[in-house]
Amino acid sequence: MIDKAPQSFDDLAPLAALVLEELKSRGMMVATAESCTGGMICSSLTEISGSSAVVDRGFVTYSNEAKVDLLGVSPELIEKVGAVSKEVAIAMAEGALSRSNADVAVSVTGIAGPGGGSEEKPVGTVHIAIACKNQSIRHAPCLFSERDRKQVRLETVQTALSSILNALTEESAR
Repeated sequence: MIDKAPQSFDDLAPLAALVLEELKSRGMMVATAESCTGGMICSSLTEISGSSAVVDRGFVTYSNEAKVDLLGVSPELIEKVGAVSKEVAIAMAEGALSRSNADVAVSVTGIAGPGGGSEEKPVGTVHIAIACKNQSIRHAPCLFSERDRKQVRLETVQTALSSILNALTEESAR
């Protein structure tokens, strides 16, 4: 796995290729539900030839309305806990899984900055969720502090891809 922070989108290619290889070897499809990354996770996967064998679809749900309309996230949930939260990330992943032909769905929601943060949710706060058919949801809270917008987004993609691999590995160990 990649331990160092990516400096460019191209730095994500080896990890994306590994995710595709693992999914393909298991005969699984993936869907993405992205807010703060704006489709970068799906793009990192589809940048690689042969990705159509495992990438089902990507939902770019930057607005709250898109999260509700495309993924079925409850507007009351967003109102109660905010779009950048564990609960909304989980609801996004569940929605992507149920609205696709995928076996695995990854979701991300966060505050890339430079504005938009608060004391409770500073810039760099990101929630990642992984939903796999017939498994419990995995959630990874992240804080990419003291990074610029580009770096928050790149590290979010890297962490999301690693989270998919971890979910697949954990499932194989069962």
